[in-house]
Amino acid sequence: MIIKSSSYAVSAVREDQYPKDDLPEIALSGRSNVGKSSLINTLLNRKNLARTSSQPGKTQTLNFYLVNDEFYLVDVPGYGYARVSQKKRQEFGEMIQDYLETRPNLKGLVILIDSRHEPTKDDIAMYNYAQYLNLPILVVCTKIDKIKKSQVNKVMSRLKKNIDLNYDHVTVLTFSSVTKLHVAELGKWIEEKISK
Repeated sequence: MIIKSSSYAVSAVREDQYPKDDLPEIALSGRSNVGKSSLINTLLNRKNLARTSSQPGKTQTLNFYLVNDEFYLVDVPGYGYARVSQKKRQEFGEMIQDYLETRPNLKGLVILIDSRHEPTKDDIAMYNYAQYLNLPILVVCTKIDKIKKSQVNKVMSRLKKNIDLNYDHVTVLTFSSVTKLHVAELGKWIEEKISK
């Protein structure tokens, strides 16, 4: 995928605030601090389009980024962040659920999982939820540059132990925003999904 243009379009918390131009959308989800903003910036070859933060839980809206005037990447609030109140967490959950369940433009879901750790209960729940919604899923194991090469196979076996990946509509990639590992493959997956 060749990136010709990318821009922040809009932040939304409910349906009437979503873009109205009917372009396809790819959503990105993952726990707080998993590297969503870094992945967006790396894919789009921009430094600070999506704001990275050392403070988890910063994304509290659905953030739409317009790419090539052809599709949107949608950054979904990170889950599993303890410092957000129970009420806020419930609001996030409802906002994400409304978007994922009712948006006809949604063509696929990228689920980011930190390759340094076991998938969390929230990661597994999000994956199972995406299965229930019957969405094409790309599981991205982020921060793979922080793993020793000899340990990469362990990352994959740990993932398979926790998540059933044996579905036609599920793809798995390791990814690094530092070394740019599998950026092209990520772009190709998105391209395939938005053209269907």
